[in-house]
Parts: sequence; structure tokens; C-alpha cells
Amino acid sequence: MAYATLAGGCFWCLVKPFASYPGIQDIVSGYSGGHVENPTYEEVCSDQTGHVEAVQITYDDQITSFENILDVYFKTFDPTDNGGQFFDRGQHYEPVIFYHDEEQKKAAEVKIQELNEKNIFDKPVITPIKPYKNFYPAESYHQDFYKKNPQHYEQYQRGSGRKAFIEKHWGESK
Repeated sequence: MAYATLAGGCFWCLVKPFASYPGIQDIVSGYSGGHVENPTYEEVCSDQTGHVEAVQITYDDQITSFENILDVYFKTFDPTDNGGQFFDRGQHYEPVIFYHDEEQKKAAEVKIQELNEKNIFDKPVITPIKPYKNFYPAESYHQDFYKKNPQHYEQYQRGSGRKAFIEKHWGESK
């Protein structure tokens, strides 16, 4: 098993796209990259802990690759905006790829270069690539939010502008 730790704004929105992807074993919403151990949602939202909302994906690297995970990841948020995502602003909504080893770091660099060469977005992809430091699972009510609160999840996707952005750049979102 291998791990991918990715941030792309609200962590609710990074779970569903991976939920039925081949080789994915588990997806946990949580907090990554900060300096406070076991932070709460309220602490992270204060932008005082250094954490971002992220997901940690456990996957079978014999079935899928980190590159495949990055293909899905970059279709879930706006990688040209590091000030937050859509109407969610602040440090804790910053997109980040937290690499677990040098292979993941290189794969992320290559993927960003490819996206920039294809000019998919109006601006360059500027998603930071940082070394993995830590990950703390979020409170249980944040886990699998799209399943527990499907109407709220869909309203959030539409109302935030995320769904329209994804459809504009990638076609029909899932």
C-alpha cells in the first residue's frame, strides 16, 4: 500500500472523485502540514495551526499509480489559486501536494509542467509541492460527507463555483 496526501480546498470535495477509483483502499479527510498536534476543525479554520484541509488516500500501487491519482486530483479544484478555493478563502484552504518520497515529488513536478504546457487554465498551475510532514484525521462528521449529506454536498459544489469551474475546464464533473 502507498499513500497520497493532497489538499485542494474543502476536504469534502476531494473524497468523492476518488471513492470508486480502482486501487483506492481508503480516503480520510483531515489536516496536514501544520505545527499543532491533533488540531480541531475550529483550530485549523483559525489559520493559526499551519494546517490545510487535506485527504490522505491509501492506494494499492500495483493497481494504480501516483500519476493516476494526480490526474484525478487536478480535476477537482483550481490549481491556479493558492489563496484558497472558490469562496473558501484562507491558508487552511490552500491546495498542496504533500509528497511522501522523491518519486512522488518528481511525478508532481512533471504533472504541473504538463498542465502548464497544455494551457488548460487561463493562468499557470501554481499548486505547491511540499514534503509530507503529518496528517491528522478530521472529526467523524467530516468523513464521507458526500454520502452522509448528499444534498448539502451538491449545493456546496454548485454554490461555491467548484462544479462550474471543473465542467468548464474538464467537461462533466462526477
